[in-house]
Amino acid sequence: MSYLLSKSLKNTPKENGMVQKVTPETAGWEYVGFEMYHLDSGKSLSFETKNTEVCFVVIAGKVDFSVEKEIFENIGNRSTPFEKIPPYSLYVPHSKNVNIVAQTYAEVAVCRAPSVGNLPVRLITPEQVGVEKRGYGNNKRLVHNILPETEPADALLVVEVFTDEGNTSSYPSHKHDDKNSDVETYLEETYYHRFDPSQGFALQRVYTDDRSLDECMAVYDGDVVQVPRGYHPMATIAGYNNYYLNVMAGPVRKWKFTWEKDHIWVNSEEYAKKFSE
Repeated sequence: MSYLLSKSLKNTPKENGMVQKVTPETAGWEYVGFEMYHLDSGKSLSFETKNTEVCFVVIAGKVDFSVEKEIFENIGNRSTPFEKIPPYSLYVPHSKNVNIVAQTYAEVAVCRAPSVGNLPVRLITPEQVGVEKRGYGNNKRLVHNILPETEPADALLVVEVFTDEGNTSSYPSHKHDDKNSDVETYLEETYYHRFDPSQGFALQRVYTDDRSLDECMAVYDGDVVQVPRGYHPMATIAGYNNYYLNVMAGPVRKWKFTWEKDHIWVNSEEYAKKFSE
């Protein structure tokens, strides 16, 4: 199994409901942390944000959040991400205590990055999430921009993507791993994958131009792929729709990337024209 693949614990969750945990220490990088919790109705969970800013994404179900004296009740609007409606999220800065109580069965993602800023706690509502369609033909996907660079945060970028069966995503292949580039920013990235039906899988490859990194993974429901550098396209298979939640962070909070030269033609007007005739 690839060292970039974190397998889901959904069949054997921790006592606190944790089914995924990726930290900078376990991933061998500097910025991105990701956790996933499955909470039965009535269960509670406490966090300290410590030296990180956190974006809590309510993937499914409803929860109550309390951040010190601020209370946010019945937060959540979908029973599964495959309803394809933008979710509710909560942004919390560093040095805060957070308590979560599940009002129904709930799935909550915890997206982290180092922070020393003092932005306020804020609820991100579905109406505040940018929705866009990208790509053509078998490279189409639906994007929900939960925490894009146009919205305030110190380092975090959070986005969810829906890719229908038989389609590719994060393609043409692109990378954002150069700290000394005018055309790229250095961004570490995690992919939290889900499938409908849930027994499905997809293939994701992470590779560099010189192939010093070249890993191809079969990704199943609840798994996380870690992208420390390089290109990272994903391909679904027939019969199974894919959802993934991306968390990115780095020293500069901008999504600037370069395409792999061999495949950039897939973005061309000529290629797009084939699907508009």
